[in-house]
Amino acid sequence: MKIVQFAEYGGPDVLQVKEVERPLPSGRQVVIEAEAIGVNYADTARREGRYVVPTPLPFVPGTEVAGIVREVGPDVEAVRPGQRVVALIESGGYAEFVAVDERAVVPLPDGLDVRRAAALPVQGLSAYHILTTMGRLEEGETVLVHAAAGGVGTLAVQLAKRFGAKTVIATASTEEKRALAARLGADVTIDYTKDGWAAEVMETTSGRGVDVALEMAGGDVFHETLDCLAPFGRLVVYGSASGEMTRLNPVRLMAKNWSVVGFFLPQVMRKRALYEQSLRDLLAWVQDGSLELTIGGVYPLEQAAEAHRLLQGRKTSGKLLLVP
Repeated sequence: MKIVQFAEYGGPDVLQVKEVERPLPSGRQVVIEAEAIGVNYADTARREGRYVVPTPLPFVPGTEVAGIVREVGPDVEAVRPGQRVVALIESGGYAEFVAVDERAVVPLPDGLDVRRAAALPVQGLSAYHILTTMGRLEEGETVLVHAAAGGVGTLAVQLAKRFGAKTVIATASTEEKRALAARLGADVTIDYTKDGWAAEVMETTSGRGVDVALEMAGGDVFHETLDCLAPFGRLVVYGSASGEMTRLNPVRLMAKNWSVVGFFLPQVMRKRALYEQSLRDLLAWVQDGSLELTIGGVYPLEQAAEAHRLLQGRKTSGKLLLVP
């Protein structure tokens, strides 16, 4: 079978297509024939050697796989061959076949296609738990979503409304992306590439600020976002797309009882009760049409490097997928 891996850290060109033996399941493993694979910023961070945890070499990226179960190990209890499933894994997804523990697998609702299923787990679970578990969003509060046309952003805008936010403020870099955020439910959209965007946020909230902010850029954007918080506001950090290290004097948090909270999805994945039901909820909402997925592009597995270039160049909206 074909896989995409890298044997050294670097740019997209370090991604190489390789031929390897198809995996055989053991214990509680199942082998999934991948029909759609999610592409994420975490994959690019892995490739560049700047992920939150160490990345061993050689490495096959990919954490989201949707497809059909072809084989099961001798100790598998609930999954059967032929079943349509989606799996959230720590690595190895850029492949035609993937062996995963059955406890990482969730069956697809009838009528939900594999591409939408593969587009959901990482960004959907991130948006869900950033808002609820870490952001502690309460009904009637105000939410600020950066990069609102991206994979997490498009879902966070919709979920914030579903979870009771009164006002969702979305930032994006182009008129087209801001229009997308507005169509998905954002009450206010702002161009964060212009000076003074933070002042617009404060003006929109009549000087009070926002209760929950989703931040993944780092650098100056982090500090400007912090200044946009209302008393008792929560800023949830889930990435550092700028690559800039951010310094924070914790004394700044005291005057308005601000909180800065980190979010790392693999920690949620280790608590099955925490993520399994939320993933089932998300899949059901996508299947019934109440949660819209934005798929920004679908590329052959062999074009993984191009997908990484587009993602890091911020030339896409929504989710990118690979198909074997």
